[in-house]
Amino acid sequence: MIRAMIVDDALVRPGLADLLEGDPGIDVVAQATDGLHAVEQATAHRIDVALVDVRMPRMDGITATTRLRALPHPPKVITLTTFDLDEYVYNALAAGADGFLLKDTDPAEILRAVHLVAAGSAMLHPTAARRLIDRYHATTQPEATAAQARLDQLTPREHDVLALLARGDSNADIAAHLAMCESTVKAHVSRILAALDVTNRVQAPLLARDAGLTS
Repeated sequence: MIRAMIVDDALVRPGLADLLEGDPGIDVVAQATDGLHAVEQATAHRIDVALVDVRMPRMDGITATTRLRALPHPPKVITLTTFDLDEYVYNALAAGADGFLLKDTDPAEILRAVHLVAAGSAMLHPTAARRLIDRYHATTQPEATAAQARLDQLTPREHDVLALLARGDSNADIAAHLAMCESTVKAHVSRILAALDVTNRVQAPLLARDAGLTS
């Protein structure tokens, strides 16, 4: 059972709660009105995935994501916003979010995002993903050189795992493709994130694209 928290205003929370509670694999154990309240709730409850709005009083969603990810038992975070702004995408991912969705995303896709993120994968709204790819395709040579230097720390097997991460494969998919145990894949992913100095599996493939490893 995925323990979820919804962080949004009073008009949006009931609809999201009904959507998530309609999934037998999700239990909404906490709701919060703003970022500060979200940190309090995540401290009081064990949360697996938090759906966090960006624009909120007292503490915005980006700051809240940073605070949530710094907790002893940090929840995964999906940023869920009405506003399709580049700065929100970049700042949310930099803060440690594992997903970025617009509130007009199909309900079934929101549920899929919760399951994917809880399982250790990532989920980006197609528009956000396209913009991130375009941005990294346009990086300068010095940035590409720096990214390549970090990738050079990886073993050949870790390069294989990273290439599959970049196409969006889950740990289970990577394990099946490379004929290894899922626990071994998790260990490789942890090593990749540490070597590349990134916080989640969204950022690692973007750095690989920056270095020209993937397209």
